[in-house]
Amino acid sequence: MSKKIVSVWTSIPFWRRSAGWVTGFAAILLIWLTFDSLGQISMGTDEDLKNGITKRVPAPTVINYKITYEMDKKRGHEVPIIGEKEKFFGRDNWSKEEARELLHLGKLASQAKNCMNCHTLLGNGAYYAPDLTKAWLDPAWGPNGSYIPMTNSKTKEEAMSKFLQNPSLYPSHERMMPNLGITEKEAMGLVAFLKHMSSIDTNGFPRNFGRMSTDGVTGAIHGK
Repeated sequence: MSKKIVSVWTSIPFWRRSAGWVTGFAAILLIWLTFDSLGQISMGTDEDLKNGITKRVPAPTVINYKITYEMDKKRGHEVPIIGEKEKFFGRDNWSKEEARELLHLGKLASQAKNCMNCHTLLGNGAYYAPDLTKAWLDPAWGPNGSYIPMTNSKTKEEAMSKFLQNPSLYPSHERMMPNLGITEKEAMGLVAFLKHMSSIDTNGFPRNFGRMSTDGVTGAIHGK
């Protein structure tokens, strides 16, 4: 009597071995991706900035530098460029400790004032008000924008600080930002937090950043 030939596709041992190999490979891949991701999102150092080394998440002292966005043809989207020294609230020598403390204050203030109830930060939050991830780079706050003269300010950071402290004094849209009782020190921290966030390489997010309006604050602190 001839032995019955069983197809490999109906063989239980085959599928057990296959499941074992696939599970093992997936586990190794997941571990590798975890370590790779941790390396990508680890914050850089002040020494990196001084040596011109680009990190996806720069050190807090990036507030001492000019930040712009330029198209990277290879990657197909804009990426942050850390340039020369630039004064921030009158200084370009914020120490590592001072910058870290200022950013920490800004982060705590954004949480205490529930900014994400209306805004989006790094992909998290609401969509009632504009995405703040790259708000620092919005032309509305630049030298040719409307907010420096509107707030009678000399610099972008001063204009942002004044707006945050008294948004009702500078109406820009029917969706007016409420007065949240933000102090001058908290406003400085929030502006530092926004500047640092704009320096983070978010791999092209938000995708509509390049289409921000230069009229008012659309696409920045407040607007449509």
